[in-house]
Amino acid sequence: MSYHERVYAELVDFIAENTPPEKLAKFRVSDETQQRVSDLIRREKDEGLSPEETDELNHFMGLEPVMRLAKAKAHGRIRA
Repeated sequence: MSYHERVYAELVDFIAENTPPEKLAKFRVSDETQQRVSDLIRREKDEGLSPEETDELNHFMGLEPVMRLAKAKAHGRIRA
């Protein structure tokens, strides 16, 4: 496992272990945040983004797998 993968795994474990599983399983970003991400993705495909916008989108995209894994762990805890 690479260093980056270990850091992500630690973050996933922290979120999953310190948030009630039912609350974590239901978590969704705000409508405003979802709209911003959707807009950045659309604009990236259609017209391109500024370097700052590309950085912003990359940050969002980096958080998505962390939350997906944390939510999967939460669902596992709910089933257990």
